[in-house]
Amino acid sequence: MVPKIKICCISSIEEANLAIAQGAAALGLVGKMPSGPGIISDELIYTIAKAVPANIDTFMLTSETIAEAIIEHHKKTNTSTIQIVDALSEGTYAQIKNALPSIKIVQVIHILNEASIEEALRLSEQVDALLLDSGNPNLQTKELGGTGRVHNWNLSRKIVEQSKRPVYLAGGINPMNIKQAIDEVQPYGIDLCSGVRTNQLLDLIKLEQLFSAIN
Repeated sequence: MVPKIKICCISSIEEANLAIAQGAAALGLVGKMPSGPGIISDELIYTIAKAVPANIDTFMLTSETIAEAIIEHHKKTNTSTIQIVDALSEGTYAQIKNALPSIKIVQVIHILNEASIEEALRLSEQVDALLLDSGNPNLQTKELGGTGRVHNWNLSRKIVEQSKRPVYLAGGINPMNIKQAIDEVQPYGIDLCSGVRTNQLLDLIKLEQLFSAIN
């Protein structure tokens, strides 16, 4: 099965159109974060999400950790999906679902060690999908994605094998290693940011190489 490709850190309608034209099934739109690339305003997230075709999933990346704040953040952007990049500290996924019944919830799990497997499988019961990334929320300045680093794919494979929900793989994936990532992890989707960019801009040649490597 060819995984769905999500291109993250989209910063303009032009980048959105470029990614879609090459074959992206989903776009990542990065809200306010403590660190990492691709951060844009909620107004721009709303504008891009409104402009793309209805069959393209739009992910709002939020670093909010309180359910009520996540709901309020989404009301400003109106994407099809909420990507929660940190652990919920207050409230529940059910609360978010009740407020936004038609919106998908994707929880990011930062793969650090074996404990990440247990965390992923526990949370998978409460969300629509998982996204496995290479950040570290335990640092003084939290790393919540966009690191460009590959994590331990053996741990990710164990999560994919056991999860009842779809799993996206992120972290340091590029046109050169995407085939290996697919073969080793067998994810539902692949998420890329820096791997298809040059000087932080979406790179047509890298996108073409990426989809060529998959197909």
